[in-house]
Amino acid sequence: MNSLFRTIAAVATLMAGLTAQPLFAAEKMTVLLDWFVNPDHAPLIIAREKGYFSDAGLDVELIAPADPNMPPKLVAAGKAELAVSYQPQLHMQVSQGLPLVRVGTLVATPLSSLVVLKDGPIKSIAQLKGRKIGYSVGGFEEALLTAMLEKWGVKLSEVELINVNFSLSPSIISGQVDAVIGAYRNFELNQMDIINKPGKAFYPEEEGVPPYDELILVANKSSLGDKRLGRFLDALEQGTQFLINHPDESWKLFIAAYKDLNDELNKRAWRDTLPRFALRPAALDGTRYERFATFLKSKKLIKTIPALKTYAQDIR
Repeated sequence: MNSLFRTIAAVATLMAGLTAQPLFAAEKMTVLLDWFVNPDHAPLIIAREKGYFSDAGLDVELIAPADPNMPPKLVAAGKAELAVSYQPQLHMQVSQGLPLVRVGTLVATPLSSLVVLKDGPIKSIAQLKGRKIGYSVGGFEEALLTAMLEKWGVKLSEVELINVNFSLSPSIISGQVDAVIGAYRNFELNQMDIINKPGKAFYPEEEGVPPYDELILVANKSSLGDKRLGRFLDALEQGTQFLINHPDESWKLFIAAYKDLNDELNKRAWRDTLPRFALRPAALDGTRYERFATFLKSKKLIKTIPALKTYAQDIR
């Protein structure tokens, strides 16, 4: 009888061990971020730190770029599975022939803005004529700026564009430029306020630009049949839900993973970004994408409007 009990116990232990194994063997996935790690990437970080990617059988590596222009291009070249990008940039890059498709959303509202010094000489967009404007991501930031300037009777050719890379706030504070396009209202505005150089923001969606998804996930068109993508998005949704339900605990996980980000700037950015995350990362608002494509074509920023399914999908 004791032998039988021992056999049953051994079988039970073996079964428990088997059921504890991940449903899938761990498969490597690389996600290229759009910028250095910051609270905008919280759903990705939380999904990783809470083990949701691992539970989905995924070994996800998040990589910050040396050049913020490169991640979508590297995905188009097959060098990574996913990149964090921007909806306006996607439209323009697809128009240029890059084989990219939107498969998910991180931040579902615009964050980008046109920023000047609050106490500086620029009080309206019209006053930027003949001025220097800094940018970091070519293409889509120029598209936003073109539309915003045009509303006030200023042509893009009537301003001087300067690539300041990651140094948006420093370039305007130092006087290198008179304004910056692409400054995030949850980040650069807080950064400037903390050092007592407050900024004034002009918001694209209030200056003639239709609302859009700020941060999206793009994949190569050839990878749409990759089953890992659906599992990735399910895990990302779990991360987002946990983040929204437990913001304080999530903050602790975030700064435990990135100790150098435990400062006032990132605390403020964390607070300001929480309401903007996409609660259903895989879900696609097709009307929003078609409306933005129509806007870009009307501004002669893209030549044609492709079929929605060729560049944006809900793959689940």
